[in-house]
Amino acid sequence: MAAYAVPPTARVELPAPGPMTITETAREKIEGFARSAEEFQGKVFRVFVEGGGCSGLRYAFVFDDPRDGDFWWSLGEVACALDPISYQYLRGATVDYVEDARGAGFIVDNPNAPTACSCSCSC
Repeated sequence: MAAYAVPPTARVELPAPGPMTITETAREKIEGFARSAEEFQGKVFRVFVEGGGCSGLRYAFVFDDPRDGDFWWSLGEVACALDPISYQYLRGATVDYVEDARGAGFIVDNPNAPTACSCSCSC
């Protein structure tokens, strides 16, 4: 049984795999983070865009409470959620988790991004 609770009033459920691809490596990390901290229990893994980055938007990730109007889908042990604005920017994108000499973290490969830059955070 899933460890998250998304109230029916706060969701637009999408069939798996959802509007964006979450790689197996990223899914395993998300589930590991969810299991490692009690404060993440019952939360969704939210992927969103916010102000910042070279193009004026950047990607962000957080365990969060479900919100009215969210688009969400199951990743197994965790649900992933997009707000309606982020859905427009992230539909078709791929989220991965990378560990290399520069550090470790989630990255987004977004075919909808108009241009790419070296900051790796812009939409």
